[in-house]
Amino acid sequence: MNNVWLLSFVSFFTDMGTYMVTPLIPIFLASSGPMIIGIIDGVSEALTSLLKFVSGYVSDRSKKRKSLAILGYGLSGIGRIVLVIASSWVGVFVWKLIDRTGKGIRTAPRDAIISEAGGKRKQGRSFGLHQMMDMLGAAIGIGIAYLLLTMDGNKDFQSVFLYSLVPVGIGFCLLFAIKEKRENTKVISREPKTKPSWKKLNRETKQLLLIIMLFTVANSSNSFLLLRATDLGLSATSVLLLYLVLHLVASLFSYTSGAISDRFGHKVILTVGYILYGFVYIGFGMVSSITGLWLLFILYGFYIALTKGIEKSLVASSAPKDLKATSLGMYSMVTGIGLLPASLLTGWVWQEFGAATSFYLNGCIALVTALILYKVLSGNKQDLSTNQ
Repeated sequence: MNNVWLLSFVSFFTDMGTYMVTPLIPIFLASSGPMIIGIIDGVSEALTSLLKFVSGYVSDRSKKRKSLAILGYGLSGIGRIVLVIASSWVGVFVWKLIDRTGKGIRTAPRDAIISEAGGKRKQGRSFGLHQMMDMLGAAIGIGIAYLLLTMDGNKDFQSVFLYSLVPVGIGFCLLFAIKEKRENTKVISREPKTKPSWKKLNRETKQLLLIIMLFTVANSSNSFLLLRATDLGLSATSVLLLYLVLHLVASLFSYTSGAISDRFGHKVILTVGYILYGFVYIGFGMVSSITGLWLLFILYGFYIALTKGIEKSLVASSAPKDLKATSLGMYSMVTGIGLLPASLLTGWVWQEFGAATSFYLNGCIALVTALILYKVLSGNKQDLSTNQ
């Protein structure tokens, strides 16, 4: 089994455990209000975003990507214990910080392993496969949480949090089967040390990262989608079913969208995804029926399939070979930094002007970003998916 498949299964089990928990958090914190949810999601992502960049740089310098991935996944697993005993938003905040720190350490080196294993001609397929397994694990995790909550009328969130440790542990054990390339396990001490620098990135990568950061300002935490569903009167179990369908759709179409992007161009598919996001968010502002809510969650699943793996494959394929993990770390950093104002702004606008206004604002920002993406990247002489 090659590294792409191994890491895909690692993410499958890890996200199974993570998404047994994630959709329950906004419901668990519903009484705390949208502003608290925005602070928890925004601050935790922003504080760990720098770590993602540093991890990418360390990965490129040491070539020990596997060790960093193991450290990151292990830390996230340990942090889950904090959530099991949490009784207020403070405990959730502490768990979130530990969990996101682990994600910050592992993301860039893991993505670099996937990129190297897939080769430049299969970037979209490799990240698409990983995204598909990631989303499939998330969907199964949500389904397990639903069964646990409905079984014998049990409504104990802490029990679900405890059971989520099992798939996380399985995913962690699979990491040890990954085989790094021999040349990647040696620290090349005779090379001059290169410091991580924005200036060292090529123009295409810089443009892409700036556009992704702008879009991230509109891409607030998914917790607000779940809070919107709760706001419209859905029960905790119904919200779980909505989130389950979203991730099933994302899983089914992630690999297909990655393969299509390899053939027709990553920037085209990414632009379509951003446009879809904009209209879906405007729809979340307008929706008043349960049927409409189901449709929007399904469409949001298509957006995830169109963008998440493709963003990474664009960054990986446009970056210089010796700065691949650094560029992927910078990608994680700009999305993390963008999530702070995104979640804080959404929480504040929701609290002061209502849910609809917050979704309208984010939708409009996303549509403007899609236009910029099309104009800027269409000016390049060749598709970024072919650049190295």
